[in-house]
Amino acid sequence: MKKIVLFTSLALLVLPLVVSAQATSYSIENIGGSVGLGTADLKSTVINVIQWVLGILALVAVIMIIIGGFQWMTAAGNEEKIEKAKKVISAAVIGLIIVLLAWAIVIFVAGTTANVVT
Repeated sequence: MKKIVLFTSLALLVLPLVVSAQATSYSIENIGGSVGLGTADLKSTVINVIQWVLGILALVAVIMIIIGGFQWMTAAGNEEKIEKAKKVISAAVIGLIIVLLAWAIVIFVAGTTANVVT
């Protein structure tokens, strides 16, 4: 009961301060820069995020190739381990090709839409 009374009294003390706060000149165009989110446009931000994700995926694919090579080198002639390593390497190479093609598509689309007037 004491917590409810304390919360209510604090809310009643703070509420007039919140209501009487001064109006700001924020608009939807400049709110990002005002709150520290940056001033880049949406298109460049989305392209940067996609390129970061594709970069991380390419790094994962290269790491998987290295892991497959390590498995192959430590297989000691065991055919099952060698086949498993070959599958890991081939899957990682296919994944790397897909990531590089996706990266090329993003760069192409970004370059094509750069000259479009909205």
